[in-house]
Formats: sequence, C-alpha cells, structure tokens
Amino acid sequence: MISPLSATHPTSRPSSAWTTWGQWLALITMTMDHVVRYLLPGSWDVGWVSSSIGRIAFPLFAAMVAWHGLFNTHNPTRYALRILLIGLIAQLPYMAMTRDDFKLNICFTLVLGLCWGTWLRSLAHRSNPGGLSFFFIIWLSIATTLFAWLFVGQWVEYGHGGLLMIPFFMFALHVLNQPADTLIKQLTAVSAALPLLINAVLLNSSIMAKFFTVATCFFVLLMAAGAANRVPQISFRMPRFIWRAWYPGHLLVIVVLLHWPDG
Repeated sequence: MISPLSATHPTSRPSSAWTTWGQWLALITMTMDHVVRYLLPGSWDVGWVSSSIGRIAFPLFAAMVAWHGLFNTHNPTRYALRILLIGLIAQLPYMAMTRDDFKLNICFTLVLGLCWGTWLRSLAHRSNPGGLSFFFIIWLSIATTLFAWLFVGQWVEYGHGGLLMIPFFMFALHVLNQPADTLIKQLTAVSAALPLLINAVLLNSSIMAKFFTVATCFFVLLMAAGAANRVPQISFRMPRFIWRAWYPGHLLVIVVLLHWPDG
C-alpha cells in the first residue's frame, strides 16, 4: 500500500477554507453526541441530539479526510499515519466507555477508508479519468477488495458503510471538481455523487439521522462543485494540537466522569 499511496497528485486545488469551519463543527457535534449518549441520563429526554446534530460529525470527518487526501496532501501515507497515531492513543479510553462488543474507534475507519480511496485513485490515474476505463477500474478494484472489506467492517466503528464513505467521497469530489461543460460530463458528475448519497442513507436507521447525514454529504458535494471558492477564511483557525488531541482527550474526560466514584 505504500507505493500506491505515494502516487496520488490532484489535478486542481479548490479552496479549502470551508474545512477550517468544518473542524469546529465536527468537534462540537461529535462532543455533543458523546455527552448525550454516555453522560446524560435517559430521563433528560435529549436523545434526539444523537439522532440529529450528532449525525453530522462522522460524514464531516470523512469528507475532510477525503478532501485533504485528494487536494492538499502530497504524502497520503504520512497523513494516514498521523490519523492512525491519534486512533491508537484514543483506543484505550474508547474501549473503557460502555460498549457491548469490541470495536476499533473512528480513526481506524478513517485511515482504512483513506488508504482504500487513495489506492483506488492511484489505479484510476493509469487510465483516462473521463473514459469508461476509469469506471471499470474503480468498480473492479472494489470487487477485488470486497473480502477484506467484509472482514474488517465488523471490527471498526460505523462498520462496512463507514469504510465506504471516504472512497465514495474521493470519487465524487474528484469528478465534481472537473469542468462540466457538456451534458455527458454533467450527468457523470451527478452519477458520481449517487454512491455516496445512497451509502449515507444506509448508514443510519432513523429518518432524522438519515436526513442530517445526507445533508452533510450534500453540503460537501456543493463545495467540490465550486462553492468552496466562495467560503471566506475563518478569523480564528483551530490550533493543530487542539485538533489532534481533542478526540482522545474528550474520550478520556468522558471515561473519568463515567467511572468517577459516587459521593
């Protein structure tokens, strides 16, 4: 996987200003989801937060990883290793939270999705991105990795659907970022978004959760279609240490509060 990962170079780079806003939104919605899910008693009747606002975080994280992996980083391997390190640090507090079965945390889902999507993209670079061979290679490669996907999907957070998010995002973002000056290209752009949106629908069970997940994905698709260049820069960028430490740090705080001795 090292060689294909290193071979990815985007053809154009849209503005990434929206991701600085997305970082704040992802951390806030994720934290709200976890606080409601693990710390607040059921008598508070705020479970709707996890089924609505809380469903923004994961597709937003997946979208930002796909966006940076596609347009910004020259070394996807190093990018994946940084996420993996965060996941390894977070795994212990993640397992200490109330859980029925063993799962690897969301960082592992993101890393595997990034590796998979980047590998598929490296294969696509060997053919004409606008031709039928592009689609053939993509779907053939998905078929050949199906068994690994079926096995790994049962061990990571968000399961099989979660592993598909970044490859589908990268595929859709790449196509939407290309000029669509003909009807064929416009139809191709629309069809490229369908796997992502269908997977987003299947990722959750409730109607409310489906809506927020699909809406988040649709927002990011608009960014790739040209809206990203109209997003203003945020006045206060999130420090990198906060961005990287927040996930394991907030899990640790939740674990401490969960197991804090009464009285």
